[in-house]
Amino acid sequence: MEINQLPRIFKHKDLNLPDPGAEMTPERVLSFYANTYSELTVAKIEGPVIEDGKAVYTFVTTLGTKG
Repeated sequence: MEINQLPRIFKHKDLNLPDPGAEMTPERVLSFYANTYSELTVAKIEGPVIEDGKAVYTFVTTLGTKG
């Protein structure tokens, strides 16, 4: 039996962010990108959802929304 790891994509708003390292957990990737996108400091991770043979994680934040 052969086990293959799916490539990962991380989505933030309309951006597809590349995986900075397969050894990083999704939480660590979120922290990595929070240095560039400050609103990710209060984001949560949804997924993975399998799309086109890739594991897609979505960074979701409610920062700046009302209600």
